[in-house]
Amino acid sequence: MEIKVTRFTSNDNTTLSLVSIDGKFQCFGLEDEYRETKKAAETRIPMGLYKVRLKPTGGLHRKYKERFDFHEGMLHVQDVPGFTDVLIHIGNTDQDTAGCLLVGRGATTNGIIMISSSKLAYIEFYQKVIADAANGTLKIKYVDED
Repeated sequence: MEIKVTRFTSNDNTTLSLVSIDGKFQCFGLEDEYRETKKAAETRIPMGLYKVRLKPTGGLHRKYKERFDFHEGMLHVQDVPGFTDVLIHIGNTDQDTAGCLLVGRGATTNGIIMISSSKLAYIEFYQKVIADAANGTLKIKYVDED
């Protein structure tokens, strides 16, 4: 299974994308902005193809385990050059991400770029990809078109 993150617009703080699973639109994505030189917790990851596995440790994992009965581990993007702990999770603005991918059902580009209905989008997204993440066959491809 492959997730594709197609980055289509950005500004000085935020990047907005279309997120698809095996070629079918699933939701919107939100990340930090592009920077030539990485700034910790304020830079999106480089475009490329990465594996996604489960991370059943850490504070966010414990929080989600309490919040969602289906939670088995955080969706963790693997082997990103220069980055660690890149996750896919809930959030609405660039203030909620530190290089991670946030997912949402809706998106706004007037003024502040943000996504909405993130919790609902995350539940649907997670349940579609969890089996492949657990068995090590889930991949994510980031494409820059912004």
